[in-house]
Amino acid sequence: MIVRIALVASLALLSAVLIPAAAMAQDVPGIEICTVEKTMERRTSCLQSNVDFLQKTIGKLAVDHQQKLDAARAQIEGLKATVAALQKTVDELQAAQKKTAEAQKKAEPPPGKDAVPAAKPGAK
Repeated sequence: MIVRIALVASLALLSAVLIPAAAMAQDVPGIEICTVEKTMERRTSCLQSNVDFLQKTIGKLAVDHQQKLDAARAQIEGLKATVAALQKTVDELQAAQKKTAEAQKKAEPPPGKDAVPAAKPGAK
């Protein structure tokens, strides 16, 4: 008697676990194998379900990739602006360096014939 009750209880528990799992598996969208269907109507329905799933998946992927492309374009534009600002800074620094070099050349008198040589140590 106790064995029979335990067997019935275990079957009830097993069926309670397996039935919802099977029901949930049917609700998950995805590609189904349509060749196992016997009637043409069921095959057609199965194929249409596959087509709908694929179209939704392609649509989601297209939106996702478009968002990634837009983000990449925005990042590229930001980098272009940064490069332009850096190029302007480099040009300004080069111009300032050139002016400094020219100013130093003008400040130093060129050595000529009339220049007095520097005194040598130990000379009288």
